[in-house]
Amino acid sequence: MADLVLTLLVGILVLMGIEFLSYRLDKNPTRQRVGVSARDTATSLSVYALARVTRPLGKFTGVPFVVLAAALTPIHLPAAQWWVWVSALVLTDLAYYVKHRIAHRIRFFWAAHSVHHSSQHFNLSTGLRTPWLVPGWFFLSAVVYVPLALVGFPVWMIFGCHAIVIFYQYPIHTERIDRLPRPIEYLFNTPSHHRVHHGANNPYLNKNYGGIFIVWDRLFGSYAEEGEPVRFGLTKNIATHNPIKVNFHEFAAMLGDVRRSRTWRGRLGYLLRPPGWTEVAAQPASTPESGVPGRAAQLAKARG
Repeated sequence: MADLVLTLLVGILVLMGIEFLSYRLDKNPTRQRVGVSARDTATSLSVYALARVTRPLGKFTGVPFVVLAAALTPIHLPAAQWWVWVSALVLTDLAYYVKHRIAHRIRFFWAAHSVHHSSQHFNLSTGLRTPWLVPGWFFLSAVVYVPLALVGFPVWMIFGCHAIVIFYQYPIHTERIDRLPRPIEYLFNTPSHHRVHHGANNPYLNKNYGGIFIVWDRLFGSYAEEGEPVRFGLTKNIATHNPIKVNFHEFAAMLGDVRRSRTWRGRLGYLLRPPGWTEVAAQPASTPESGVPGRAAQLAKARG
């Protein structure tokens, strides 16, 4: 296992080097790109390095639920059958879609996932920018796989497919690949689709959650096509390359909102409502006479 991880890391570094050289050698780019920043890349790599150390501890908060579900279920699918593997991969990807969408729509989980979206660049190093030890995030990651264990998929197969889903998404963090042939773009998550997902401008907010397959977004109404230029990052970007601040800025902001709230409704709202939710009195919808945006208009601008 250690040899496999080392091989993957070497492969990742090689791909990053190729991507960097492609920017240096591209004298006539066909479209505007954000490119690569040395400081931003260093931040992503430092965030990833610390996550490699702390992340295994966080898995203890969720994995036991999957193991327990597998022990209790009377159903056990045969791992030697090809259709079991195919079904496991497809359903794991669907479970990932659910988890990913929840992570964008509940602030407690967004506080962790926002780390991945905090870069204003979009390149292969961005794919490595993952949160450190966040028990709630790992709890969510494991719980969405409990139904797969209950229907009989082996635990090792579920988490093996999870690793495939995660690793698939690494090379699509790039601006260097434009659109792929239409059948691929229709079925699979691609660099174009994932650029949309990382967009902070309004047409792209809360779109394209898919891991391997983009069809989940098409089916469940969260799909958006890449059109206008994508502005990467957060709706309110953080002006720091400090990996500690990158990891905990949203947690600090969330807890600050909870502390300042004077009602339990507000405290729970700042934890469980979408990012951007605020505890304000209801306001009427905007009218041509007043010109004042109502509550719905305010929330529409918030990042989810």
